Amino acid sequence: MRTRIVFSKTDAMRFTGHLDLHRTWERLIRRAALPLAYTQGYSPHPRINLASALPLGFTSDCEVVDIWLEADILPADIQAALERAAPPGIGILDVRQVDDRAPTLQTILEASDFSITFLNPVPNLEEGCQALLSAEKLPRRWRDKPYDLRPLIIELRPLAYDEQGRQRVAVRLSAREGATGRPEEVIAALGGSPEDTRVYRERLIFREVVPTS
Repeated sequence: MRTRIVFSKTDAMRFTGHLDLHRTWERLIRRAALPLAYTQGYSPHPRINLASALPLGFTSDCEVVDIWLEADILPADIQAALERAAPPGIGILDVRQVDDRAPTLQTILEASDFSITFLNPVPNLEEGCQALLSAEKLPRRWRDKPYDLRPLIIELRPLAYDEQGRQRVAVRLSAREGATGRPEEVIAALGGSPEDTRVYRERLIFREVVPTS
């Protein structure tokens, strides 16, 4: 049985990396006493598929994970068991059954929406957003490899100041395999410091898949 879970990753888990989050899910499923399925072969692995890595320090209410169970269980019962076992920082928002033949999450993920809050003022932020959108190219380097940030920025706009008077922007970035935009690169391009921001993932956008008979 393949089950899709939407979950939140809040402040208590903000500095948990992708690999540790995968291990957290494995422990959570065990604590919930759910019959987790494993791959076949010489070195079996738990069948857990996270849609997209969320960088350290980011929070979200739209994370998605697929898990495979060795028995058919009602989604409502799965959700109740996970809610009882979830550690601080993980919230279970939705659970539903998915067709086993459906493509993996990573292959249908198209983009991610983020809101970015600047803890320190960034001069001319609105003009900076327009400059990035107007640029033909935005050469950047990631892990010593050059790339162009501009085609990875789908949307970028200032938001109203938060209740504490801090500047905010919304950005939609490509999240396709081999073409993933990183909010920290956008922050740097706007003249901010990634260490002086709070980044919240608002939405994961998936390509619609037409089921086949």
